[in-house]
Amino acid sequence: MKILETERLIIEEANLSDASFFLRLLNSPNWLEFIGDRNIKSLEDATKYVQESLIGSYKEKGFGFYKMSLRANNEPIGAIGFLKREYLEFPDIGYAILPNYESKGYVSEAAKAVLEYGKNKLQLKEIVAFTTEENLASQKILLKIGLYFIDKRILDGEECVYYSTEKC
Repeated sequence: MKILETERLIIEEANLSDASFFLRLLNSPNWLEFIGDRNIKSLEDATKYVQESLIGSYKEKGFGFYKMSLRANNEPIGAIGFLKREYLEFPDIGYAILPNYESKGYVSEAAKAVLEYGKNKLQLKEIVAFTTEENLASQKILLKIGLYFIDKRILDGEECVYYSTEKC
């Protein structure tokens, strides 16, 4: 199901036929460095990930992590969306993109649109984000789309920089 379109992108729910794409994305260098190894090493692992983590979130929470594709040719290039983690009060926005598509403005374009979708369509009261202190590109995007730096926190056992749509 299509969630939204931007000038250059289509944001839509993932389905089981996207498993090979998610296998590539979850094993890309930036995913492994900044998000972490999810131990998705086979097409079977990726299919299970799409079914349980992505499709499961759409059904259970009404939102999740979506596939990001180019409008020009429908080629999947990344993922973006919201996650509701047990240790956070509010959903957090996250994103990842394949290396060939980095530094072309796709993530900023998608993140701005998805943030508006979360506020207006999903009626999310507050949206947060966090990343490692080393991930300067992600921090730049979060500020560019209108989130505010709040502080540094230990989240999931790791020191992170924490952002929110609301000033504290």
